[in-house]
Amino acid sequence: LFSEYPTLGASGAIAGVLAAYLILFPGRRVRVLLAAWIVNLPALLVIGAWIVIQLVSGLGTFSDTTAAGGVAYMAHIGGFVAGLVLTGFFRPKVRQITF
Repeated sequence: LFSEYPTLGASGAIAGVLAAYLILFPGRRVRVLLAAWIVNLPALLVIGAWIVIQLVSGLGTFSDTTAAGGVAYMAHIGGFVAGLVLTGFFRPKVRQITF
């Protein structure tokens, strides 16, 4: 956030896509490589764990600005929040047809 070095990449946008997936497909399961096995886990669990890791890591960089190691955690958090807001705003409305 207050870095003197520029950041480059699309990780914030990818985080936004993860947020959109979570809103649009909340009950879906995703395949994850866990140790040596491929398992199907709820998207809420996988993406939820990922954002918690980003939050903890991002907040940890406030005390030590060199701790991030070149990872833009705040870009991930900002992209995720933007994805939540924008998906909620642009989400298609489901129409109910009555006969």
